[in-house]
Amino acid sequence: MGERTGSTKRKLIDLFKETEDYLSGQWLADTLSVSRTAVWKNIKELEKEGFLFEVVKKKGYKLVGTSPGISPASIQSTLNTKEIGRTFYHFTEVKSTQEKIHTMAKEGYPNGTVALADEQTAGKGRMKRDWNSLKGKGIWMSLLLRPSIPPQKAPQLTLVAATSIVNVLQASGIEATVKWPNDLMIGDRKVCGILTEMRAEQDSIDYLALGIGLNVNQSLEDMPVELERKATSLYMETGEERVISEIVTELLNRLEYELNRYFELGFSPFQEEWGKIGYKVGQWVSVSTWGEPWRAKIDRMEADGALMVLDSSGREHQLYSAEILWNENY
Repeated sequence: MGERTGSTKRKLIDLFKETEDYLSGQWLADTLSVSRTAVWKNIKELEKEGFLFEVVKKKGYKLVGTSPGISPASIQSTLNTKEIGRTFYHFTEVKSTQEKIHTMAKEGYPNGTVALADEQTAGKGRMKRDWNSLKGKGIWMSLLLRPSIPPQKAPQLTLVAATSIVNVLQASGIEATVKWPNDLMIGDRKVCGILTEMRAEQDSIDYLALGIGLNVNQSLEDMPVELERKATSLYMETGEERVISEIVTELLNRLEYELNRYFELGFSPFQEEWGKIGYKVGQWVSVSTWGEPWRAKIDRMEADGALMVLDSSGREHQLYSAEILWNENY
């Protein structure tokens, strides 16, 4: 099992963020009701997570910065959620965070549990396609959700998650769109994939494993040759390296907000918003279903997650599964 973020580390971060002064080891120990040795050990663990401290004899410790990598303590200290991310596990390397969440779900872990990895060695996307997950370059994360909705509504939560990510990116000045059924695009290149897997009975959901893979700090040189024209990252789009922990916090906060909105208002607001953030809405694409490819105009998202398209005569078609040629690379 990976490292679960401890309350002492979270409290230390909170204390350091409240001041720009040095904090002595004894004062920290007294304030947290732990030993000075425990303070020292927790600070050393925070340094491994990427926190940078300045240490001056007879003054103590001062937080001076963070690295662009993943810091579980930083994430949890800045969450404003009630459930999402409150049970949080960080892994240096895993085969797949989805596998971890499936295991945790079967062991009874609560709604909102998060598994986050620096690197996945066998990350998977939709239809078991490989997902490139370089160490320290992106967000490779899965969440355990236990929603009280019927199984047929599970695909709706993919769009709820996608809407959350789009809003987080927009807040930082990056315009992204949602390509049906589960990808986020910047321009015509993929920046994020979402994978929703379900375990359910006939009329109820046991749990959902919601996987998110977001390319953050990859350069063009980091991309496999076969993805150079198909994939992008936030760094490639802006030229700015970003602190992954900060984006994770923003995503988890926004996801809980959007989930609460969904449970309160239903799916219709997200359907309407997809008309604004959907990739290629109102444009023509090539569709292959059972026969020859045919031209279709992207129209709207249906309540069950199906994609509604129009053929050249204006007739409507609901797509639940289809190969769509979206652009010259997809």
